[in-house]
Amino acid sequence: MSDAVTPFHILMADDDPDDCLLFKEAISASGLPHRLHTFPDGEALIEYLDGLSDDESSASPRPDLILLDLNMPRKDGRETLRLLKHDPRWQRIPIVVLTTSIAESDISLAYETGASSYIAKPATFQGWIQLATALSGYWFQLVELPPWQ
Repeated sequence: MSDAVTPFHILMADDDPDDCLLFKEAISASGLPHRLHTFPDGEALIEYLDGLSDDESSASPRPDLILLDLNMPRKDGRETLRLLKHDPRWQRIPIVVLTTSIAESDISLAYETGASSYIAKPATFQGWIQLATALSGYWFQLVELPPWQ
């Protein structure tokens, strides 16, 4: 990737700290400037979002992309996705379901609930690097994201 890539703010809700670390390291190894903020479950993610200000100069900027695991404690990804896509403040933010499940019922439910994409977690670090690069290229270079408000 070129040095001209604009840094974006990614939120990741996943109860597996190893997967969060792998993705963070994959972003770094890919040379991408993106900021990653991780949460152990959907409840913590929602609490973070509810605390955000509309001020773009805030220390906690609005997310440009949310990665959401399905199977988490407290508030799982299915419920979190449903809540985010029914809240006008967050429904424009692309949400990529990033999970180990390849069950057709999970895939169908995710898209029916408003997921922008559904991706099975990579099995290798090289796969995480490819994922980071592909997500960055698609969501931050190819796609036009809507404005915050």
